[in-house]
Amino acid sequence: MTNASQDPRPLSLTGAVIIIPARHGSSRFPGKPLFEIRGPDGSSRPLIRWSYDAASAVQGADNVIVATDDDRIVEAVDQFGGLSLMTPESCANGTERVAACLDQLPNADLLVNFQGDALLTPPSFVEALIAHMRANPDVQVATIAVRCSPATFRHLAEDAAQGRVGGTTVVLNARNEALYFSKRILPYLPEGRAPDAESPVLLHLGLYAYRRAALERYVATGQTMLEAVEGLEQLRFLYAGVPVSVLAMEERGYPIVEVNNPSDVSIVEDILGRRGTP
Repeated sequence: MTNASQDPRPLSLTGAVIIIPARHGSSRFPGKPLFEIRGPDGSSRPLIRWSYDAASAVQGADNVIVATDDDRIVEAVDQFGGLSLMTPESCANGTERVAACLDQLPNADLLVNFQGDALLTPPSFVEALIAHMRANPDVQVATIAVRCSPATFRHLAEDAAQGRVGGTTVVLNARNEALYFSKRILPYLPEGRAPDAESPVLLHLGLYAYRRAALERYVATGQTMLEAVEGLEQLRFLYAGVPVSVLAMEERGYPIVEVNNPSDVSIVEDILGRRGTP
């Protein structure tokens, strides 16, 4: 497949396009997209390949593109036949990197941000997100959260106890729109209490669908204080008054753990082994 990063002409892709933002210079895990993740058969692939393959399994999307600012990632994507777009180093986060693709994708009306470290994301979640946006044309931004199982909640609590920045939680209003996102566990639960139906903990997945106008407004707003303090890009939408619709889904029989820290690699490899993904 042609590497679009070397061709400045716009791509004639229409409909829903999945974009995987990927940068090499992560402060918590430098070189993360190229880190080798071992599969259940013992072979290893770079993280970006795992994520690309997961995104490619989505039905209803017109294409999958890696958006990066690093030639090493472009080369890795080329090696497995993927499509990439070069974006500016100045992009502050994944949403800005997706927005940087707008001029190169003038015919795409819906852009899906599939996190490059979220290789365990079920394709059905992305399909549900695209369907939600298609059925609700007034929704400008939508995302996914899962109800924490006891195992996932323990993982979050262990990260917090060890001072690691792990998953993100979200609380909703009556319209299933985000009230707030935080790297703290929200809502607060007393020590020893696990989440239940009355006090659910929703783990936010870094998976978004945007309309073009929402991305343009995001860039025009600029970085906000809450976004900078929490390190959560989606808070810019809330600050700007753009509602973020949240689909609350159930886990698919395994914890959906992202590779946020090097310590997550062995956890993800264990889940891949138990899930039996080739």
